[in-house]
Amino acid sequence: MLFDYDTLQVIWWILVGVLLIGFALTSGMDMAVSSLLFKVGKTSQERGAIINTITPHWDGNQVWLITAGGAIFAAWPEVYAASFSGLYWGMLLVLFAIWLRPLAFDYRNHNTDEKWRKRWDIALTVGSLLPILLFGVVFGNLLQGFPFWADENVRWHYDGVFLTALLPLLDPFSILCGLVSVTMLLTQGCFWIQLRLVDEIGSRVKGLTLALALVTLVLYCIAGIWAYSFDGWQLVQEAPADSFHAIKDKVVERVPHGLFANYGEVWILWLVPIVAIFSLLKAAFAGIKGNAVKGIIYNSVAIACIIITAAIALFPFVMPSSVDAASSLTIWDATSSHFTLQVMLYAVIIFVPIALAYTIWAYKRMWGKVAPEDSEH
Repeated sequence: MLFDYDTLQVIWWILVGVLLIGFALTSGMDMAVSSLLFKVGKTSQERGAIINTITPHWDGNQVWLITAGGAIFAAWPEVYAASFSGLYWGMLLVLFAIWLRPLAFDYRNHNTDEKWRKRWDIALTVGSLLPILLFGVVFGNLLQGFPFWADENVRWHYDGVFLTALLPLLDPFSILCGLVSVTMLLTQGCFWIQLRLVDEIGSRVKGLTLALALVTLVLYCIAGIWAYSFDGWQLVQEAPADSFHAIKDKVVERVPHGLFANYGEVWILWLVPIVAIFSLLKAAFAGIKGNAVKGIIYNSVAIACIIITAAIALFPFVMPSSVDAASSLTIWDATSSHFTLQVMLYAVIIFVPIALAYTIWAYKRMWGKVAPEDSEH
């Protein structure tokens, strides 16, 4: 099975998106459940029962994050280089938060003291809530462009250093996108708690599930309307085939309302945000009725469509620049060689179904309602 280079570049744009959606639906969900510990669990025993619903799955779910990160490194090495050249403080903050999770899962049981367990429950909550917020902030910055540029030798530079490079990324629109990420995943977490915990605990989140689904819908619509006011990027001319520095030799222009250009050219793409809105409404109704299975299905569709909405707005740009349009990275100039993409595709065809099959098997094997008295925590 051989594909031409252009086709492979598009395929890998789709595959990276699929991996990110898989991460959101698996690891994002268990992070959301951990974030709800103190909102739902009234006692240490109840919080232990909540943790037990994700303990068999959380480490396996990390496969999707690791795979997505590895795919970005291998398929888009320039994106990896450009992002780490200025965003490493934000990435380290995410990593430090994620590192808290395995420590909390393990150390929580090493002592029966209530204060000890509460401290680790707090660590687990912070280590779970912070990443899902910051991942949304990253998407908000992608839609506006990062303040980076490439010099004549394609070395990457950012405006500012340390906090002066990190703090500007926390602008109002990006924080709004972060809140969309938090609320849509917390909705998923609420449905999971309803599904896996006994009715006495699961019923506590019915009203919260409805509220979160509707808040996600409102914030998603506000973000879409707000994004319409932004300039987007248009690839006017690709770099010549014999260009030594293809990234710098292309022609890119900023255009008004450019994030909606793809939607304007291909009207059927509007089905994606429409399906997202419809699915969030259905998820809200499922929350009212306490139907966790339908709620998870509808909310999963909404999460996928929300991520795809941003991807369509950016295409073909992967990492646009807000200070030097020509330095913006696209799927055409940021990708690895034809051979590398082809070999990687073979690996994905073999190993992603295995990871998916394992995930399904693990969830099926560990299924069932969890009660506080069944918990060892």
